Amino acid sequence: MSRFFYMPPTIVSGSGSLSAAGDQLCLGKKALIVTGKVVKEQSGTKELLQLLRSKGVEYDVFSDIPGEPTDKMVRACVTAYLNGGCDYMIAVGGGSPMDLMKAAAVLLKYPGAKLRDFMGKAIPGPFVPMAAIPTTAGTGSEATMFTVITDTETEVKMLLKGPKLIPDVAVVDPAFSVSAPQNITANTGLDALTHAVESYTSRLAQPLTDTLALSAVKRIMAYLPRAWRDGTDLEAREQMALAALEAGVCITNASVTIVHGMSRPIGALFHVPHGLSNAMLLPTCLEFALPGALSRFADLGRAIGAASAHQSDGEAAAAFLTAVKELCAICQVPTPAQYGIAKQDFFAQIDKMSADAVASGSPGNTAREVTEADCAALYRKLYE
Repeated sequence: MSRFFYMPPTIVSGSGSLSAAGDQLCLGKKALIVTGKVVKEQSGTKELLQLLRSKGVEYDVFSDIPGEPTDKMVRACVTAYLNGGCDYMIAVGGGSPMDLMKAAAVLLKYPGAKLRDFMGKAIPGPFVPMAAIPTTAGTGSEATMFTVITDTETEVKMLLKGPKLIPDVAVVDPAFSVSAPQNITANTGLDALTHAVESYTSRLAQPLTDTLALSAVKRIMAYLPRAWRDGTDLEAREQMALAALEAGVCITNASVTIVHGMSRPIGALFHVPHGLSNAMLLPTCLEFALPGALSRFADLGRAIGAASAHQSDGEAAAAFLTAVKELCAICQVPTPAQYGIAKQDFFAQIDKMSADAVASGSPGNTAREVTEADCAALYRKLYE
């Protein structure tokens, strides 16, 4: 069976990669830097701006990103790009600036359209040139064809996609993630783990993604606890940055499954950060998915050393699930109740969340059938 495989045309990774990137970040005459207000003031961003100045590249900065991106933020970003006379974009930050940049590129290509018009379709390019510099090790958006934007009218997190949405340049410098606080390190790291596990157990898995997914899972299980305990651990930060990149490439080519499908409605309705809503769901959803991909989950258990080659697939898969639960405990992942979501409010939205989850298409990639009734039962189990 033939398969396509997509990744950024240029990836610069490792310590010092920002300065090494140099001309690779000069994709036009004037850049719109898409970033958050906090990241805007960090030393890495200032180093980027100095690099652009040294190359004679002008820039404007768009940092009006108060939370995860919405269609309204996207329109504001497009306005800033057009008013500034920019001809390319550089996103600096976590998943939100990168998603915002990609969605803005869509509306620049299709002025007058609404983002919801593109749900469920591969969006044709080409788009304006884009570069991505992640400051967290989690979303992998620097290497994906996806962007997730909340529709403020329907309260749905829209998954939009297209191979041409993969940034032209990805600069993965672990120094950018050193200042990430503990909770962000945990949420984004578990997001990357979700990407890697889901892509390895997806119906769309392929040999190339299998290799990267196994590598990412091994890195995350070994180094996320270290990065969480000590943010200045540069080895752990670099390993996590590589894992997030690997996992991002994986989901572009093998997609995600039930965790992401059920996570987006929680984020849209209760404003839970994406990585955290994934982390909340991870043990519950993987336990559900496990029987459909037993040998695959067994591979993961053996790969991380939680099970031996002599143990059965059932034992090895169970050992992997236990290791995931232990990692979530280390990272202090809260339940929805602990996060502050009232039970009556959560249960009142279960029907909508279940319908939205299945409609997203992601649960359909799970290696067993997933119905709205299954999702509803899992949402109840998650809370209880």
